[in-house]
This record gives sequence, structure tokens and C-alpha cells, in this order.
Amino acid sequence: MKNQVLFTLALVIMSFMASAQERYFDERYISAQSFMFPVLVNPGAIGVSGDHELLFNYRNSWSSFEGSPSTIHFNYNGNLGNRVGFGAGLFRDSFGELETTKGLIGFSYTIDSPTNKLGFGLNTEYVQHRLGGGALDGVDATDEVILRRLDGAQFFDISVGVHGVYDEKVTYGVSFPSLVSSRVSEDVPGEETEREIGMILYGGFDYYSVGSGIHIIPSITIKKLNQVPTHVDLNMMFNFLEEKLVSGVNYTLGGEKRLGFLLGTKIDNVGFNYSYNISNTEFQKYNNGAHEITLSLNLSAKKKMIKVEGIQ
Repeated sequence: MKNQVLFTLALVIMSFMASAQERYFDERYISAQSFMFPVLVNPGAIGVSGDHELLFNYRNSWSSFEGSPSTIHFNYNGNLGNRVGFGAGLFRDSFGELETTKGLIGFSYTIDSPTNKLGFGLNTEYVQHRLGGGALDGVDATDEVILRRLDGAQFFDISVGVHGVYDEKVTYGVSFPSLVSSRVSEDVPGEETEREIGMILYGGFDYYSVGSGIHIIPSITIKKLNQVPTHVDLNMMFNFLEEKLVSGVNYTLGGEKRLGFLLGTKIDNVGFNYSYNISNTEFQKYNNGAHEITLSLNLSAKKKMIKVEGIQ
């Protein structure tokens, strides 16, 4: 009980510290499945596959602990033709009493050659950081500083990225989240915005074993993000039976060492992936780890199937 009280107090303090800095940590570090769905972290991946895709991503860190961080992300991306891609998304994250809401619209342009696809993308993002109503518990609700925190701070950001696929085997990319950031809400005298230029760099290789029919896909992702220690994700994924069964393992080095496991399946145009992570931090003993799920719907796959069957 004592540890829970201390942790809850620490969350409140962190909320006020982050709000005082006017800039919440970059949420792109959170997902353990971004190596499977690069569009979640890189606008350059918008429309590169040539399909239209809907994604629903949910992650609950420190599960079983009251008030644990949770993240919900809805995303659409697709190819509009003439090498132009379009994407849109909604994002919601809660960390103690600190809440982040983001809406984004993105575009990309893909250069396609016989051996290489290279997408150049840009996201425009409206971001709001604020404290939840629970932050008022036990404090003076008329305090102007607290009321300003409840109103939150709003920003307009621009993120850019490049995503490529070479010979349908090698995947690579780099993105610069919130490369340009402008505050929309009114500045508060005496407060300064602290931010860093972030970068996400990744690469992977799809090796197909003819004898077993298994795709073996090792990958690495390096993340240096705003208010987040630099860390490296090492991933190994296995696809069986044309993605009808997916499994994998990932390990994170850096600010927090995390070990994770992945299971998934894909049937026709619907995919489901679940991952579980535990960390080496002292707090791990007080929670049940992190759970993340991603539901994907390939809208183009259904159209292709109908044409093959001769209905259209």
C-alpha cells in the first residue's frame, strides 16, 4: 500500500513537471509493434504498400496497477493514385493525470522502381497536453497556475520521414517527429518550451526459408525522442503459412530494458497482433507488465479477392 501511495504521488509530480516544461514526452516510443506498422511512427510509410489500411492500436503499460498508462491510436493510410498517399489518425494517451490528445493528417509521395519503393511523407499534427480533472483533488481549484495546467497547452507540429522497401526484402526508414513545432495556445509569462529534435531510424530484412516456408524477419529500431532516453529495439519475427500465424520476440536497450513476446494472425484482410512486455525496473514487481494489441483491416485485399472471383 505504501508503494502505491508513493508511486501515485510520483505520477502527480511528474505530471506537473511535464506541464511546467510545456512539452510532454514523444509518444512514438511507446508502441512495441511499430516495426510491424511503420506508419505509426513514420509518415514516409503512408501508401507505400499500395493498399488502403485501417489500424487500431491499444497499449496498457503497468497493467493491473490503478491509473496505469494507456494509449489508443486509430490510423488510416492509403494510396490515392499517381504515387500520392494520404493518411489520418487520432491518438489519445493518459499517464497519471497527464493527458495527450493528437489529430493528424499526412501525405506522401512514392518513387517506384523495379527493385525499390521509396516514400517521402509529411504529417501535420495538432497536439494538446493537459492535466485531467483528478489533478484538482485536494488542491485549491481557484489557483491560476493549476487552472492554466487544466486548460493545457496546444501545439501544431510537422513531422517528416522517408520509408523504403528494396527488392521486397529489405525495409528501411528514418523519421523526424515534430521537426517543426509551434505553440497554438497563449504563452504563459515565465514559462519556456523545452524540446529536442527527435529521430527514429530503422531497418529490417525478410529472409524466406524455402524448405520450411517460414519468413524470418530480424529488424532494429533506434529511437531518440523528445523527453525520452535514447533506446534501441531489437526484433525477431517469424511468419508461418502466409502470415496466418505470426510470432516474435523483441528486446529493448536504453532507458528501460524490456523483453517482449508477440503472437498474431492474419485471415484474408483482417489481422490481429498481441504483444506482452516486461521490464527490469524495480516497479515491475507491482504490475503485470504491458499489453498491446493491433487490429488491422486491409480494405484493398477485399477488392482484389472479389475481382479474382469474377464478381466484378
